[in-house]
Amino acid sequence: MPVIEPLLLSTVRICTYAGSRQLTNASGFFFARDERLFLVTSRHVLVDTPSRHFPDRLEIELHTDRHNMACSCDFTMPLYRDGKSLWRQGGDAAGSVDVALLEIERSALPKTAAYHAFTPEHLQSPSDLIEAGTGLLVVGFPLGFHDSLHHMPVVRHAIVASSFGLRFQGQGYFLTDARTHRGTSGAPVVMRAPEENQNLGDLPWMLLGVHSARLDMGSRDLVQDEALGLNCTWYADILMTLSES
Repeated sequence: MPVIEPLLLSTVRICTYAGSRQLTNASGFFFARDERLFLVTSRHVLVDTPSRHFPDRLEIELHTDRHNMACSCDFTMPLYRDGKSLWRQGGDAAGSVDVALLEIERSALPKTAAYHAFTPEHLQSPSDLIEAGTGLLVVGFPLGFHDSLHHMPVVRHAIVASSFGLRFQGQGYFLTDARTHRGTSGAPVVMRAPEENQNLGDLPWMLLGVHSARLDMGSRDLVQDEALGLNCTWYADILMTLSES
């Protein structure tokens, strides 16, 4: 039986729908706190007024056989009930945060569902020293691309591109330098856990944040200047606030 990297089982492809019409592809990942399980993604995946993006449900692909990664099923999650949104979102002193949590009913999952979830122990505090240039991974589904046979995400290299300890321009995110595409929104941004923090079980990665969007200059000359290649990553500690009872 092939050995599957647990990190790849923490992340799922998201498809959003309005009725029967598919709208977008995105990325998401699992976060567990106590006995509760959440799907984490970018808030703009679930609703985005400027682009008139108003899905009413989403689907994720779940592996259903740990011995055969080609076996999967689609798991549907409604976004509204009785006219009220079901996801959790938040903000801080600078405004809204582009992160959302949608609670998953564990009892509704297939009994053989194979996945790994980040926990509060995996969260990297913004007050910790993470040097500029530190290597990171972004795990997701750029443009919806993935191993369509085994339903696995792909991994892109990134580095910390701004001071991790300083909120970039006062916002609740830091910058990464990485090649990203549409469909990566909601992907986990992780760093290998240091040796002194190896009590994380099968998922020895620290979760630094949630990839949101590429950052560009409005004044950039589209002919002469390349895109910056910089991205906004919202700090992962927002998950503790959003997952409170």
